[in-house]
Amino acid sequence: MLAGRYVPGLLVSVVVAIAARSLASHYQAPVMLFALLLGMAMNFLSSEGACKPGIEFAARSVLRLGVALLGTRITLEQIAALGWHPVQLIVISVVVTIGLSMLVARAMGFNVLFGLLSGGATAICGASAALALAAALPSHGEKERATLFTVIGVSALSTVAMIVYPMIVRAFGLDAMQSGVFLGGTIHDVAQVVGAGYSISPEVGDTATVVKLIRVAMLLPVILAAAMITRARGGHGSGQRPPLLPWFAVAFFGLAVLGSLGGITPPLQKFGTELSTWCLVTAIGALGMKIQLKELTTVGIKPVLLMLGETVFLAAFVLCLLLLQGSP
Repeated sequence: MLAGRYVPGLLVSVVVAIAARSLASHYQAPVMLFALLLGMAMNFLSSEGACKPGIEFAARSVLRLGVALLGTRITLEQIAALGWHPVQLIVISVVVTIGLSMLVARAMGFNVLFGLLSGGATAICGASAALALAAALPSHGEKERATLFTVIGVSALSTVAMIVYPMIVRAFGLDAMQSGVFLGGTIHDVAQVVGAGYSISPEVGDTATVVKLIRVAMLLPVILAAAMITRARGGHGSGQRPPLLPWFAVAFFGLAVLGSLGGITPPLQKFGTELSTWCLVTAIGALGMKIQLKELTTVGIKPVLLMLGETVFLAAFVLCLLLLQGSP
């Protein structure tokens, strides 16, 4: 049976995801990073044999399903409750960070798409954004290595930010609303935003979480931009142009609208969010199996400096906007 050929690889990817979530829960560390490292330790399974088709399927189709289900986290009611100024700040910071990242990447001699990938991961939602953009961008020889390097980078930087950024909040004397906007608008991954926000106060944690979800909503227009680039370049290597709207972007938007209209109950929303996390962790484990660790050690210092610079710039930019406009 055709579907049966995917089972061994899918099972291996799911086992990696289970192990990664268990380790992340025990050590309070990024689950994506554990999934990636565990997958890389099992990369011999992806070269050939029974597991290869399923690993490829997990790295491609399961990934896109996970991105689509991110739409269950977003509602227009959440955005409206926050007010206009934080939303405006988020949109400006995302656009400026990604645009500057692409320009700097080109100046440093990288493919400009690496700037879009790393800048999108930094500006939007960390590893999830990196995986979503990678799924929409055209294929090239360095795409998988760039994706995995980006996931490692944003996961590590997000963990550091969770510890350091609450100190910045206190040092600048930001109020609860400003603190939530800063943490939710700058830390890469949702889990680290939650950890940093609620370590200060429940009010800061609530605001930071909603701001972070609005950043996740920015994933849709950025995916569409990536899809237009892919379409302009002739597709993913097959010579055929893909649809202007990838199915997972349409599903993401549809679920967000459905949730805004009250069509997704809280239990369904919780289920969709949890399933999305499982899909993304499974996919990053599969991606880890597809690459050799020694390949990542050859990237050099420049990509590290690029991602560090993106992170520092985003934090400084959002902080300056908050201080200039005062409390939202």
